[in-house]
Amino acid sequence: MKSKRNLIIAMLVVLSSTFNSCATAQSSSKKQQYKVAVCDWMILKRQKLGAFGLASEIKADGIELDMGGLGNRPTFDSKLGDPVERQKFLDKSKETGVGISSIAMSGFYAQSFAKRETIVPMIEDCVKAMKDMKVKVAYLPLGTESDLVKNPELRLVIIERLKWAGKQVGKIGGVIAIETSLSATEEKKLLEEIDSKYIKSSFNFANAVDNGRDIVSELKILGKKHLGQIHASNTDKVWLENDTAIDMPKIKQTLDEMKWSGWLIVERSRDVTQVHNVKANYGANVAYLKKIFQN
Repeated sequence: MKSKRNLIIAMLVVLSSTFNSCATAQSSSKKQQYKVAVCDWMILKRQKLGAFGLASEIKADGIELDMGGLGNRPTFDSKLGDPVERQKFLDKSKETGVGISSIAMSGFYAQSFAKRETIVPMIEDCVKAMKDMKVKVAYLPLGTESDLVKNPELRLVIIERLKWAGKQVGKIGGVIAIETSLSATEEKKLLEEIDSKYIKSSFNFANAVDNGRDIVSELKILGKKHLGQIHASNTDKVWLENDTAIDMPKIKQTLDEMKWSGWLIVERSRDVTQVHNVKANYGANVAYLKKIFQN
């Protein structure tokens, strides 16, 4: 009788341990629904190994790693095409525990995606870097030169180029997330015209706020299907936690209801009274996003 009772107790202990392990795993998995990254060029570490150490110091989960400068070159000034240099970035990522949210083509902030003649090697280089570094998202800002609000005549050529780009990134099962100045309604139309599951939106809080649009409403219009990543910051003024234009808890609730998961990337939202203090600005914004999204 005693041995039978002991056996039952032992079984209960095992079951309890298994339950707790599953609950812990589920809790851990749930916490990973949202990860927080910083742009390497905004923390003054554009395609530098030091970006990982600094990101770790401010407790970011990852960095958005830039492809490098562009200028008049035929493609990006990138180290990522060199196997030896690329491995250094991968090793540093592993060493610090800081991931890579996406590969950024920030050169298109000022350069024209619609008019550049060397678009083919540029996209191919970015896709190769994604493949070699096992990164699933590339960030493509259409910038000032390909702003579809100011230059609607570029729409057809941009759509054709993005259709082609979608096919390239689709070969590795990745996504190119584009940032435009369009409203969510118009951007959704654009994505539907491109008609590629490999081209999505890189939604930027600042674009919505600057144009008097409600962030939550815009996210709902875009929907989970079209949302590749989020630049979760505003133009420089105050830290996110002090920004009355952004209702972060409501944004989280909306994304939860959409069942979206992915990277929240801090680009700006620097305090203008100490705009050059990288650790203070990005440390505060990362901490606030983690408090809201990972608590």
